[in-house]
Amino acid sequence: MLVNAVLAAIVWLIWAKVWGWGYFTRLEEHWPVALTMVFGSLVGGGTSEGGGAIAFPVMTKVLTVPPDQARIFTFAIQSIGMTAASLSILLCRVPIERRVVLYGSAAGMLGVVLSVTMIAPHVPLKLVRVLFTMLLVALAVALLVQLRQRGYRRNFVVPIWTSRERNLVLGAGFAGGLLSGVAGVGENCVMFLLLVLLFRVSEKVATPTTVVMMTLVSIAAFLTHVFVVRDFTGFVVDYWVTAAPVVAVGAPLGAWICTRLTPLTIRGVLFVLIFAELVSTLLLVPFTPALAVGSVAVLVLFTIVCLVLIRQDTYARPGPDGFGDATWADVGAGPAGRSAGPKAEAPTREDLQDVG
Repeated sequence: MLVNAVLAAIVWLIWAKVWGWGYFTRLEEHWPVALTMVFGSLVGGGTSEGGGAIAFPVMTKVLTVPPDQARIFTFAIQSIGMTAASLSILLCRVPIERRVVLYGSAAGMLGVVLSVTMIAPHVPLKLVRVLFTMLLVALAVALLVQLRQRGYRRNFVVPIWTSRERNLVLGAGFAGGLLSGVAGVGENCVMFLLLVLLFRVSEKVATPTTVVMMTLVSIAAFLTHVFVVRDFTGFVVDYWVTAAPVVAVGAPLGAWICTRLTPLTIRGVLFVLIFAELVSTLLLVPFTPALAVGSVAVLVLFTIVCLVLIRQDTYARPGPDGFGDATWADVGAGPAGRSAGPKAEAPTREDLQDVG
């Protein structure tokens, strides 16, 4: 909490220095955006969905912000909030899969830059929003099915790391970057799917890992909009100025809350958010017959892919009790890839509870 308070204070001091009392004028005018990001920042810092999963639909459907401008705002605000959350994660030594962050982020940053400059301007955003929703629903179905699996422990790290695993992470990172460039979010969801369903990494590790990854991807996308596309202008800047001090508190707080939740609770939160995403898409997106048929087909395809991933047992580590989370002693490495000490297993068994 001290780290989070310091990070928030730094942002507040910078904002006070640059905008002074003029900030409160913007806040009075654009308070609905700030209120939206209270919830969006908690979701962005504490789950694998990203703050844009809340900000984008609210801004486009409730606040009537043009979709392309809402997407720019999503990247801009995530570059502040998720950076604060990632710094909190790193400074507090929350376990992450550093190899996945390294390779996945590099591929994701490349993908999002290409997407922002070459793909996003030509893709209808309602189509992208529906595809993103179907991906989340398929993930929810797979997570429900995986809850019934027993006989293995959740991993702290990817237990096998060869060129195959590296290439899978690179591919997922690049695909997530392409999706993020047109939807504002997606990198974290795609990598969460790979980590949890295939590599059997615990949600307690997968979630902060994807938060750090999405931070780097959001910064790359934001800088591309500012210096290459040059469309970070007008009221989007005012929205960003208004909401940044809010997310500087909410995102690190969300990351801290995530460390206090069990894997099963994290899944429950994801199920609620995915259900809300599905309902909002069904109610707010105008479906044509072709779009409805395509959405069902995509949902079936994504679900099949997710179910195929969870049926792979290459990375499922057996445990003496038949289920549960792997410990640092099991994988022989600590959060930074170093050998864990003799005390590593005790807190692990307390913190990481069985998802079944």
